[in-house]
Amino acid sequence: MGCTFSGFNAMYDAANGGGDVWINDIRFKIVRQLGEGGFAYVYLVKEVTSDSSSISTGGLAKKVKDPSHLSDDGTYAMKKVLIQNNEQLELVREEIRVSSLFSHRNLLPLLDHAIISVKPTQEGSWNHEAYLLFPVHLDGTLLDNFKAMSAKNDFFSTSDVLQIFRQLCAGLEHMHSLEPPYAHNDVKPGNVLLTHRKGESPLAILMDFGSARPARRQIRSRSEALQLQEWASEHCAAPFRAPELWDCPSHADVDERTDIWALGCTLYAIMYGVSPFEYALGESGGSLQLAIVNAQIKWPAGPKPQYPEALHQFVTWMLQPQPSVRPRIDDIIFHVDKLISKFSQ
Repeated sequence: MGCTFSGFNAMYDAANGGGDVWINDIRFKIVRQLGEGGFAYVYLVKEVTSDSSSISTGGLAKKVKDPSHLSDDGTYAMKKVLIQNNEQLELVREEIRVSSLFSHRNLLPLLDHAIISVKPTQEGSWNHEAYLLFPVHLDGTLLDNFKAMSAKNDFFSTSDVLQIFRQLCAGLEHMHSLEPPYAHNDVKPGNVLLTHRKGESPLAILMDFGSARPARRQIRSRSEALQLQEWASEHCAAPFRAPELWDCPSHADVDERTDIWALGCTLYAIMYGVSPFEYALGESGGSLQLAIVNAQIKWPAGPKPQYPEALHQFVTWMLQPQPSVRPRIDDIIFHVDKLISKFSQ
């Protein structure tokens, strides 16, 4: 799907709630705001169908290729982005383009989108607005779940830890197996949506492809290394950022194993609710960067009984500072499947 520029493609009113939004030729009613960050707002919306059509045969049903992405009750998540300049516009276009490359049950699909031109107002200086439509997962992110569980001193079971992690591996395997391979570049609990299922482990879906790029980069000068570090500082969450993105050599081949580092940090976080290096932020004289580049992991007490030592060894295996000896996603999947067969009930 290409980006569309037409004032009729995404018309809205009362966007803070209760208004209507048109994404291309499909009308949605804003139910409530789900979240916000930076220049982006996420709303719960409901498709408005005509009397002669139902949700299963209506406007969106005709456009979406995979019917499993359709909502039974017509509700979806809509991300609205306020775009202030051409650089931001290109970033949104790239996110839309990259999102369209992926098709996997553990990667959040982009169902529809529109970008419109708007006249700057006294309230804001933006000149475009983007509307991106996704399936909705109201159980929130892994990060949201951590906060709720921490308040009750609750932890995921070993089985759930492994099953959630296995699903993230499956999504990343899809990205890493493309030609060229793509890296997500911002794997973290805040970018993992969970849906709780009765009698099953939660469904885990990786989202937000705004930082996803072709994974393999040849660095051949100090200026290229510094450019990569600057890019990473803007696009990759610090507690989950691989060592080679903090301190990149002037001659290096960077590849999708930056995601493996973030995946190891995320497995630790599924167990303990934080990155393995965030402790450094609370220490006097502590340095997050030093803790990461030296892979100084500290293991908290956790649940009782404690998680198997094999999970700690698994995390440590992924968190190798030298990317050349860090495992690849197919190695990770082979080992997590062995752990699942050993520890899942």
